[in-house]
Amino acid sequence: MPHRPIVAILTLTMFLSVPPLARGEEPNLDEIVRNPVIGNYKGYAEFKMANYATARMIWEALAERGNAEANFNLGILHEDGLGVPRDMARALQYFERSAEGGNQRAQYRLGLLYSAGGAVPPDPARSRKWLEAAAAQGDAEAATLLAMGERAGADPRDDAYFRAEVLHVLGRNQEAAAIWKELAQAGDTRSRTRLAWLYEAGQGVPRDLDQAARLFRRSAEEGDPEAQYALAVMLQTGKGQKQNAAEAREWLQRAAAQGHAAARAALAVPDSK
Repeated sequence: MPHRPIVAILTLTMFLSVPPLARGEEPNLDEIVRNPVIGNYKGYAEFKMANYATARMIWEALAERGNAEANFNLGILHEDGLGVPRDMARALQYFERSAEGGNQRAQYRLGLLYSAGGAVPPDPARSRKWLEAAAAQGDAEAATLLAMGERAGADPRDDAYFRAEVLHVLGRNQEAAAIWKELAQAGDTRSRTRLAWLYEAGQGVPRDLDQAARLFRRSAEEGDPEAQYALAVMLQTGKGQKQNAAEAREWLQRAAAQGHAAARAALAVPDSK
């Protein structure tokens, strides 16, 4: 298959050349459902620009066709009340569909939600089921929670990072932000990435794309694939970072090399015959 590397480069170039929608422009849903990878990327770009209604329109079109990534993203919108009323029942429906479709992030999220209680009644059996599914796909945080559950008397709240995770699930974002900020200042990469998400969405802290970008970049440089992917989208859209398609491509490739699902999907090319 001597032409595969050229095809891969062309595919990635096309992916990264997809521009965000102009203000007021309606997404072409026919085009989006024909290419779910680019569709999800467009939705994520709109999400980063706080165009939640447009992101939701894109993700709903994909979710209707069973796209697991889109279902997860819709769950986040409804869980956090971004562009829609906060509705945990609907969020759970989207997360369940996404998790059943194999989405690792949805599986971890359900495991956390069913262990934390609050708006979702605790369900240890369901929590373990989804944490095991996420851990089987290589999710380190799910594996850590499972290991903690094996220790008598262990509670996720005993660990500062997971205490912040639980607070975020409970909607207590200011408290979560304070913990992640302290951990980030002490050098914890994953906490810095979580804090960046809060600045990007304006949860528990003022919405500040510049600060989100700074935090994503530092975590990306330290090797965090979620931060690398987030930074790639910022560089592509020019939101929070100066637009730079070449650097966006580099960070996308780094995330994909670590197994980041969305980044790998962007780079995936069917085998040629």
